[in-house]
Amino acid sequence: MTPAALAVYAAFLIYAVLRLFRKGDKGETDYLIAGRSLTLPAFVATTVSSWYGGILGVGEYSYTYGLSNWLVFGVPYYLYALIFALFLAKRARRSRMLTLPDQLRERYGGGVSILGASALFLMTAPAAYVLALGTLLVHLTGLPLLPILLVGTAFSLAYVYRGGLSSVVFTDKIQFILMFLGFLILLPTAAFKLGGFDWLRANLPAEHLSWNGGLPWQAVAVWYVIAAATLVEPAFYQRCYAAKSERTARRGLLVSILFWIFFDFMTTFSGLYARAALPGLAEAGGLGAQASYPALAHSVLPPVAASLFMVGLLATIMSTIDSYGFLAAVTFGRDILWRLRGSHGDSTQYSRLGLVVTGFASAGLALWRESIVGLWHDLGSVGTPILLLPLVFSFGRRKIAPPWIFAAMIGGGGVAALWIIFDQMGMAYPWGIEPIFPGLLLSGIFCLIGWLRASRY
Repeated sequence: MTPAALAVYAAFLIYAVLRLFRKGDKGETDYLIAGRSLTLPAFVATTVSSWYGGILGVGEYSYTYGLSNWLVFGVPYYLYALIFALFLAKRARRSRMLTLPDQLRERYGGGVSILGASALFLMTAPAAYVLALGTLLVHLTGLPLLPILLVGTAFSLAYVYRGGLSSVVFTDKIQFILMFLGFLILLPTAAFKLGGFDWLRANLPAEHLSWNGGLPWQAVAVWYVIAAATLVEPAFYQRCYAAKSERTARRGLLVSILFWIFFDFMTTFSGLYARAALPGLAEAGGLGAQASYPALAHSVLPPVAASLFMVGLLATIMSTIDSYGFLAAVTFGRDILWRLRGSHGDSTQYSRLGLVVTGFASAGLALWRESIVGLWHDLGSVGTPILLLPLVFSFGRRKIAPPWIFAAMIGGGGVAALWIIFDQMGMAYPWGIEPIFPGLLLSGIFCLIGWLRASRY
């Protein structure tokens, strides 16, 4: 990557920071949800770009397991996003809430809301994406991971501090263009220089073109359960709260799904080309298979185009760090600290304090796990049983008593966390069952008992 390309992108981000710091402070609604003013193009740009920060993990997975990348990190998320668009988007916009824990607070009270916010903070802290950014910058600069990770995190969150969601949307519009432009350059060039599908079939292991990539069925199926977290996806709720109208919220998600399908097509096949053209990458040291996209770009693109592609990768990662970093900051600052202190005054300053906490927490989680896909798996496996069913039932006609919801959250999240502790200690999952399944089962039992004992209102 040429220094000039990186300098131009850095200059844009510095401009974003200075532009936003010139503006005066706005109220809570403006800071948290951009004054409920998002138009359809802005909604789509920020929603689409916020979901791809783990792009190096996607490259690693598609390089290692082929087409199953689309079935694992694509199809289940489209399905749940479609359900959200059809059944929840308008309802979320109509609710007039500011955050997801507000929904839990209104239905179940403060205790459940604080517990849900704590789980949501861990799920939204952009640890996986901070790790992806640090890994890419280490690859580009050769500097040690820790300092580059801290600097990259600070730079990614600096422009959010002043402007809130408006600053996220402002930068996401440019980052949306860059992320698509990068792969629109890479994939056609690889196909032109190397060959079409017949060339891929001749140069790939057979399992790379199978539905499961050679993995056992449970390793694929678990992601269809983890993807159910899309129904409690805080970025979706935040964008729907911020949409100009209910129609914008629903249509924005439907259009976003089409962009995700197209982008996943490009990333999956780029990973296949990397595996076919550079078969020894996983054993080459350095980033290994995580470097599949940068390695393919340097192999088939001229220097200027390769630099543009690398800027697109940076933009893809940073657009997710700012989105989820802001969500985590609001969750920690407003939905935990501000609520615990009595909800007095404007919560904006608490959210800004939350940005600092989020930055350090994300860096710490990234250094602890050191696996992008592993962070997705572990945090999703614990957070989904805590939040999914309580939030789904909060939209129902029966009002479940808070103690049953609290028990569902503690029990479901606790048993999933226990499963993961077994794994971290070098022991296999009990009975070979993925942690999310017992977590959801226990959560479902408590929610069902509470629902049966509840009355309509």
